[in-house]
Amino acid sequence: MKFRHFAIVVFLFIGFLKINAQNFEMGKVTIAELEEKKHPIDSAASAAILFSKGTVNIKNTGSSETSVQMRIKIYKKEGYNWSNVQFAFPSGKLSAISITDVYTYNLVDGKIVKSKLKPEGEFLEKSNKNYWIKKITFPDVREGSIIEYQFKNYGGALNIRDWDFQKSIPVNYSEFKTIIPDSFVFKRNTTGFFSPKIKTQVANTYGYLAIENIYSLQNLPAMKEEEYVSNINNYRASISHELETIAIPGQIFKSFSSNWSAVVKTIYEYENFGLELNKTGYFEEDLKLLLQAKLKSEDKMTAILNYVKSNIKWNNHFGYGCDQGVRKAYKEKTGNCADINLMLTAMLRYSGLEAHPVLISTRSNGITFFPNIDAFNYVIAAVETPNGNVLLDATDEFSALNILPLRDLNWVGRLIRKDGTSDVIDLMPKKTSNDLVTMSFEITEQGKVEGKARRQYSDYNALSFRQKTASEKEEDYIEEIENKNSNIEISEYKRVNQNEFLLPVSESFSFTGSNLAEVIGGKIYLNPMLFFLSEKNPFKQEKREYPVDFGFPFCNKYTITIKLPENFTVENLPESTAVVMEDNLGAFKFDIAFTDNLIQISMIHQINEAIFPIEKYEMLKEYYKTMLAKQSEKIVLKRI
Repeated sequence: MKFRHFAIVVFLFIGFLKINAQNFEMGKVTIAELEEKKHPIDSAASAAILFSKGTVNIKNTGSSETSVQMRIKIYKKEGYNWSNVQFAFPSGKLSAISITDVYTYNLVDGKIVKSKLKPEGEFLEKSNKNYWIKKITFPDVREGSIIEYQFKNYGGALNIRDWDFQKSIPVNYSEFKTIIPDSFVFKRNTTGFFSPKIKTQVANTYGYLAIENIYSLQNLPAMKEEEYVSNINNYRASISHELETIAIPGQIFKSFSSNWSAVVKTIYEYENFGLELNKTGYFEEDLKLLLQAKLKSEDKMTAILNYVKSNIKWNNHFGYGCDQGVRKAYKEKTGNCADINLMLTAMLRYSGLEAHPVLISTRSNGITFFPNIDAFNYVIAAVETPNGNVLLDATDEFSALNILPLRDLNWVGRLIRKDGTSDVIDLMPKKTSNDLVTMSFEITEQGKVEGKARRQYSDYNALSFRQKTASEKEEDYIEEIENKNSNIEISEYKRVNQNEFLLPVSESFSFTGSNLAEVIGGKIYLNPMLFFLSEKNPFKQEKREYPVDFGFPFCNKYTITIKLPENFTVENLPESTAVVMEDNLGAFKFDIAFTDNLIQISMIHQINEAIFPIEKYEMLKEYYKTMLAKQSEKIVLKRI
């Protein structure tokens, strides 16, 4: 056993030496690198970044130049997507970027063959009105290939691009260098579980004093997707910079140091934000008709939210500033999230409610760790009430009061008042969303099952159900359920409150199935959960890298009644059990009883917090293991 552990250590050490022996210079590809069949440390990797090197050079004039060098090894076909790269640039400024040294290297008959980028491998594509995209497809890519390229961006503004050291594939070496005149001061922020080494020196080789910082990391593992992660980029090893001061002796001193209050005040004063909230004439007559006889605050909020959802459709564009303005969006019945939700805020204010915009960063945008105007990419509305804030988002047709689209549920936002003050707003739901199942069925001697089921969804579970079924024909939805669940037959299907967003939505149906139980040796083996059985455990990995984000607290409750066939009784029944996690984070309860030819089951699976930190993972893993094992236990019936 000791020898085996020693062998593993030697293997990893050899792999480490191989990685660190690589040459981090463009064009210096070796036969050894091309012969490598798998990554020395991560044998499952489809590709790996052999090195990535970025440099940002800030000139004393305030402009900047950025260069990136990249070399990638392709191990498997699944890694071919890394041979397609793209670069964004401002419209009309193609000359501001340069893409050179684009080569593919292969080993042919023991010799290195170098293939150059072909004209048909370059493409230009318009992204939006502000940006174009240059796309490159590398030639002659196959398993074992190495690709490399160099990208430069000239004449950039006074900023430093964010640098991701870690990727979805292993990274052998990553380096980021900044060259900053001493008249400019940037503050930096690093994220992730790996801290880069930092080498700093003062240089006078540019005609002025400059600070050179080199940040480097080696042997970074791949960022692997895990179940229930809101945005993996929140945990990626990366570095970002923000301009703090400009100080030129005898000429200028300007501080850009900021806090969240200053940031939101700046955004509020933007023409396409704060001023849009003051425009009301375009909707006043329509709103007066809408609000007739509506005196309660909740009635006003619901009526206005539903009115905006019904009349203005979201164009799927993000941003806290209006694209076309609230008047035009109202007239053309479409707009971005700011057009819609600033309009919603203005209507709520006009109705007499204390409404304010709330700046947020969506899940896909991640979390920003220091104050800056780019921290937010979205805006919603909030109404202050004696019972707390009510959050609203009119971009989703199935949203309701305090039921936001899942993309909004990303930690905290900033509520901005008219006077410029702001508050932190907790976006994570506290109320439990229920999924309640009631099912009764009887089983024949031949193992055929017939019964009825009713399922009710509330709050975020209702939102998800409505989103899923909105564009699906009922007959297709029923057929999908039948095919996924042992070819059962469904009849008398009925759905209630599909469009009553303040109420739970429910579905009910009758069902029959010949494959839901097994008859072996005259005994009947039955899983009482039938087609509601959860077979997949999302938490199987030994070590969890990121917090578990369920999105919202939830409770799944099942009430099941089973009628046995005549002349049969119970031979084996699962035992009742209960598991309660520490700190009341969740609970699982399973109760079962057999009386008068009936089996009655009550099962509750409840998660009380939306987010579980990494240190709670082992407890959560054991909880799910116990719960799923209990759900999988079968009832055995025998003939009397």
